[in-house]
Amino acid sequence: MIRQLKFVSIPTRDQDRALAFWTDKMGFKVATDQPMGHQRWIELTIPGAQTGVVLFTPEGHEDRIGTFFNGSFQCDDVDYSFTQLRDRGVDISPPEKQPWGNFTRFRDPDGNSFILSSR
Repeated sequence: MIRQLKFVSIPTRDQDRALAFWTDKMGFKVATDQPMGHQRWIELTIPGAQTGVVLFTPEGHEDRIGTFFNGSFQCDDVDYSFTQLRDRGVDISPPEKQPWGNFTRFRDPDGNSFILSSR
């Protein structure tokens, strides 16, 4: 039966620009980068995680580019991660504290919005 979520897809207009962002600024690693139709299938791993990310926009889903990512990335320390990502040039908001944990919001070069939180 189902054991885990293998990957999530992040829609993008420019795969090269997205690849540079997710590897250079966010620290993800390339698992595969292969031609797939008029795009490439770019699968990235997140160091220390089992779930990966795919930089691919299915045909007909271009309207998802630049929207809110319906999920959340997790880190051990939001304040530390905020400082590191801000210093790398990531468009990121100051951390907020909530009863359920700390979080920050960041954007990729396509305008997709993400949450980064701690437990």
